[in-house]
Amino acid sequence: MIRYTSQNQMTIDEFKTPFQVKLDKGNRWIRLGESLPWDALASIYYRSMSPDMGAPAIDARIVIGAMIIKHKLNLDDREAIETIRENMYMQYFLGLKEYTYEDVFERSLFTTLRYRLGADKFDAMTRQIILRSEGKNARADRDLNDPGDDVPSGKVEHGAEEAGSSADEIPEGKVTRAKPARNKGKLIVDATVADQMIAHPTDLGLLSRGREESERIIDELCRVLGIKDKPRTYRRKARRQYLKLAKNRNKSNKEIRRGVGQQLRYLRRNLRSIEKILDAAPGMSFPLEHRDQRIYWVIQHIYEQQTQMYKEHTHSIGNRIVNIYQPYVRPIVRGKDKAQVEFGAKLGVSIQNGYARINTLNWEAYNEGIDLKNQVAAYKKLNGFYPEVVIADKIYGTRENRHWLKELGIRYSGKPLGRPSVKSQTQYFKRRQKLEQGIRNQVEGKFGQGKNGYNLNKIRARASRTSESWIAAIFFVMNLIKFSKELLSSFLEKASESLFSIPDRVNWNWNYRIAYKI
Repeated sequence: MIRYTSQNQMTIDEFKTPFQVKLDKGNRWIRLGESLPWDALASIYYRSMSPDMGAPAIDARIVIGAMIIKHKLNLDDREAIETIRENMYMQYFLGLKEYTYEDVFERSLFTTLRYRLGADKFDAMTRQIILRSEGKNARADRDLNDPGDDVPSGKVEHGAEEAGSSADEIPEGKVTRAKPARNKGKLIVDATVADQMIAHPTDLGLLSRGREESERIIDELCRVLGIKDKPRTYRRKARRQYLKLAKNRNKSNKEIRRGVGQQLRYLRRNLRSIEKILDAAPGMSFPLEHRDQRIYWVIQHIYEQQTQMYKEHTHSIGNRIVNIYQPYVRPIVRGKDKAQVEFGAKLGVSIQNGYARINTLNWEAYNEGIDLKNQVAAYKKLNGFYPEVVIADKIYGTRENRHWLKELGIRYSGKPLGRPSVKSQTQYFKRRQKLEQGIRNQVEGKFGQGKNGYNLNKIRARASRTSESWIAAIFFVMNLIKFSKELLSSFLEKASESLFSIPDRVNWNWNYRIAYKI
């Protein structure tokens, strides 16, 4: 059941505070709260909820505002609730009518709210911010009333197919070149990885953790089924062998391979023991809980993958699992100086007028070049026209992408293929290329802002959907900060123009000189 109080039904003077203290109108939370389109954001939040069925839901402004506070201040779930309870400005930001000493909701509810919001709703909120920042309120309202216009965050292959098969894209057969006058704006694209907060995986450590979980599952099965004679696991010996090798700082490849083989044999023995216990169990439902059952399935996949790599003397395999509790995480080779391999979701991000938007979120490694069509299609769907120029890294400049952009009348900012032409040697061409490569630094700065300021490289959610929601919330908050700063700067410009007109400015300057005897 939807329960929401419109943002127009309360003013700052109506907020009741202890000791009759009045709120400062210049506070950052009050300025941010007054600048946001709360009704539009609430409409997006309530899309999947029934207006008259079910238990009354928490007010959408409280939910969205709590998410903003959590990620803006980089707090965990418990600390975010405590901070809101202690700060009356934050409570006004959440739309409360008076200061309260109670929690706005249970901190464990954050996980449910992240799952309910998801990356798709955060992307819809981001679109609202981008359109309203450019003064396209009518288009923002149309986007708000068309839930099917959402661009879901999915696999890049699916997005590429949509980009090539949409009615707004290139049709089959001969392509008519778009008029340059129809294309407006600059689109900056790049890719990054949002690292999950997991331990750095190694084959030895992963097998040891799987062995320990298998031993715990054996103990749980024996407890539930009343088995007194537990199967032998050699857990103390296996643990001692693992620690002896793990504590060695100068491990040779031969020693690592021997340790991996030992842990594989211990894990194989435990898996066989679990199968025997389950086969001998009476005719009943699966005796393990859902979490333990899921871990048991993951351990079996890890054993199969590690066994295959052990036999083939290799360290790579398709769909490789690197964490028992987050099996959807994959190793993504990036070739960076700080980390050659990153573990998390790979993001295809586009920048439009300083606002960042996630066009592709994929847990599998993919080549960024095939994602360009998806990002250009998302730009067209948001604005109603194609960009004038696409500024991207050279990995996006494949022959197919260059031909695709040329047919749509979109200029690619990279160097042309082949031998340098006379046109590319002119000073104008060189200055333009240098300027556009400098503009491309905006997306790198946005990645740095997310990772250094908002822990985009330390995603702490466990499930894949909640992790995607966490990532999308960080980009949404970064766009909100820019949106509020732009509104404040535009307000100050209008105030200064009205306050200091030319005659008033002369009189003010003359009175200033008289007062201070200049």
